[in-house]
Amino acid sequence: MSLTLSLEIVTPDKVVLRCDAAAVTAPGVAGEFTALPLHVPFLSALRIGSLHYRGATQNGTVFVSGGFADVTRDKVLILAEVAELPEEIDVDRARKARERALARILAVHKEDIDYFRARTALERAVTRIKVYELSASGLGAVRLPRHA
Repeated sequence: MSLTLSLEIVTPDKVVLRCDAAAVTAPGVAGEFTALPLHVPFLSALRIGSLHYRGATQNGTVFVSGGFADVTRDKVLILAEVAELPEEIDVDRARKARERALARILAVHKEDIDYFRARTALERAVTRIKVYELSASGLGAVRLPRHA
């Protein structure tokens, strides 16, 4: 008998992904966590990062930013402020956002710049680029543990 989790990633606008997964690794605010079938239920706030999943028929990576993960014994529900599949990421836009954020951070002492906001924009841009490039390379879900 193969145990799986139902994975659902939802934003305020749409359902981004719905599939069965053997493992889900997500960026919690207290650190990255991996949920497996029959996991102890918990709730975690999410930070900017990449969510990795391994399913019976597909493996993948999704960019997530903010929101919550609700993990139960048989389901991982991601309620994200932003979630993007690799093919939805506008990598040119992300690269431009990275350059703007870096310029703002470097100018923080010269101008009245909100450093935290610039750093968060940089983190979002860099993570989007990483998710896109990982998916394009075919290595999208290599960080997940393998369990028998």
